Amino acid sequence: MIEISERAQGYFRKLLAEQGGTGWGIRLRVRDGGTLQGDCELSFCEAGELQGDEWALECAGFSVYVDSASVPWLDGAGIDYVPTPTGNTLSIRAPRLRGVIGATQASLIERVQAVIETRINPQLAQHRGRVSLVEVGGDGSVVLAFGGGCQGCGQVDVTLREGIERMLREAVPEVTAVRDATDHARGENPYYAAHAQGPSAAR
Repeated sequence: MIEISERAQGYFRKLLAEQGGTGWGIRLRVRDGGTLQGDCELSFCEAGELQGDEWALECAGFSVYVDSASVPWLDGAGIDYVPTPTGNTLSIRAPRLRGVIGATQASLIERVQAVIETRINPQLAQHRGRVSLVEVGGDGSVVLAFGGGCQGCGQVDVTLREGIERMLREAVPEVTAVRDATDHARGENPYYAAHAQGPSAAR
């Protein structure tokens, strides 16, 4: 039902060890399943906190407990601890989580926007950044604008290609390309402007 990578299991073991003692596990539940706001929640738990109807996934040295009501939304899900340009991050891929994203009746724009709001921006927010959708072309090309700490960041090209484009094309197969329309010479973190001005920029 749910595949948990070795990297993710190692990360969970590290977190659980930091809790001290024994008997700790990981609880996984879905909030607002089947909607564009659907999300997965992970938390620590002890045996006494369980309801008794959870699905237990046995890992090396610990267990992951899935709330029974969340099981239908997590069929085919995968949890990984993946490297990113700014460090590793926990990634949960659940194709059925937000039902409407993969539905044929949902427009391409709606599905792209949903991925931005529910997957991409929450990760960028960890670094005070965000992206907004500018347009979706008839050929499936997506144009984005970076904001916050991402506007002017020297790693933005890597973030776009290795992070954002990968997530969008994985979640919305109709996406053919992702382009950046941001003016990186302006903004809260004008990386390119500072380098273009040279030493005088420090005055």
